[in-house]
Amino acid sequence: MKCIRTEIIGCGHYLPSKELTNDDLSKMVDTNDEWISTRTGIRSRHIVTEGELTSDMAMHAVEMAMQASKVTAEDLDLVVVATLTPDNTTPSVSAKIAGRLGVKVGTPAFDIGAACSGFVYAMTMVDNMIRLGQIKTAAVIGVESLSKITDWTDRNTCVLFGDGAGAVIVRASDGEGLSTDTGVLATKIYADGTQYENLYTTGGVSATQSPGYIRMNGKEVFKFAVGAMSEACQEVMHQANITAEEVDWLLPHQANVRIIAGVGQKLGVPTEKVIVTVDHHGNTSAASIPLALSESVASGKIKKGDMILIPAMGAGFTWGGMLIRY
Repeated sequence: MKCIRTEIIGCGHYLPSKELTNDDLSKMVDTNDEWISTRTGIRSRHIVTEGELTSDMAMHAVEMAMQASKVTAEDLDLVVVATLTPDNTTPSVSAKIAGRLGVKVGTPAFDIGAACSGFVYAMTMVDNMIRLGQIKTAAVIGVESLSKITDWTDRNTCVLFGDGAGAVIVRASDGEGLSTDTGVLATKIYADGTQYENLYTTGGVSATQSPGYIRMNGKEVFKFAVGAMSEACQEVMHQANITAEEVDWLLPHQANVRIIAGVGQKLGVPTEKVIVTVDHHGNTSAASIPLALSESVASGKIKKGDMILIPAMGAGFTWGGMLIRY
């Protein structure tokens, strides 16, 4: 049966020039490289430079994606940004990006706030709009300046987070309704607000008139993440009628190497098929999946036709899964 698919036609990514290593952190807080790397797999992360905004990183990533896909601003029917660290409370980062790109006046633009699940949420919304015939071509960006809401005196959280951006350009393409199609094959998103206080920030516009800092119950997050991400993967594989053996790459949200390994083991995906970038990115929240995807495409690791299984989980709790054939 003929159907419309959402095909990724170009990727882009950006990391700030300032790199913060574990050794650098050991001079700022009571920690060391061995403690951080054995518990998280992280060895370094990138931090925005003075005056560098979330929108600046997003622009770098989306311009790279547009160049790769040979798409111009005139071609875009939608701009979506997944972030929890916007430049301003309002307007949205997406509106700012649309203006800087010079998209057609009237082109919709909106941000999605689903923390580390943001990119999967955004792609789910865009995929629905494409399949409904509302749009044909869109820019989907994940970007974070988490260093701005990191408490650099809290060694339990400051070792985890980094800044960066990833972007994809997607367009409508014809499919047969089979798992051999190119593009988004299945998505599923979830939330559980009862877990609100296990991962949150201490501030906000309504609560404190300041952004606050990230706080996390690490044990609860870990316990929940492995199960939730694995179940989301099982659901999208079921929707597409495929098995884990048919997956070329597992590309999870890059939160912690132990969570990544736990999901891989639960699904039975061999280590060599699991993409890990958390070692040099840290946890970049909504940016982590498109950042890892673009980097893997640029290096030649991910190739056209590869089947990619993408789970994420973040504050809210929010979580979800996506299955794509690149």
